[in-house]
Amino acid sequence: MPVTPSRSPYTDAEIGDLAKRLLDHSLPKAEWTHAAHLAATLRLVRTRDAGLERDLPGIIQTYNVAVGGVNDDVSGYHETITQAYLTAIRVFVAGLPDGIGDGEACARLLASPLGDRAWPLTFWSRERLFSVAARRGWLEPDLRPLT
Repeated sequence: MPVTPSRSPYTDAEIGDLAKRLLDHSLPKAEWTHAAHLAATLRLVRTRDAGLERDLPGIIQTYNVAVGGVNDDVSGYHETITQAYLTAIRVFVAGLPDGIGDGEACARLLASPLGDRAWPLTFWSRERLFSVAARRGWLEPDLRPLT
């Protein structure tokens, strides 16, 4: 049975603003939640997908530093998680019906398995996913293929 999405925590305009504030580093760190990560990535995939696998790491890394964070072996940017979600969100967006706004798309995304922060652990063991190697570069899943 399909998952029925609840209301999105964001309107179409708020998602656009969220992505803009990520890009210009004006998004407060406290607002950079899992839902915000997914909503901003959804918007970026829908509006500027070409080269995003190359550009998104720098976007996130510079944002982290701008809000006082670091990108090191234990915190900040995580390559494997970022690329996994980007791949999955692209597949999700490709399956959306025409005419769905960002708010509705976000509600559907958050109601999907991707809305669960533990989603990557269905593909990677905890040890592999949270290794320094996975944080610094892409590591293939060790439990089952991503796609």
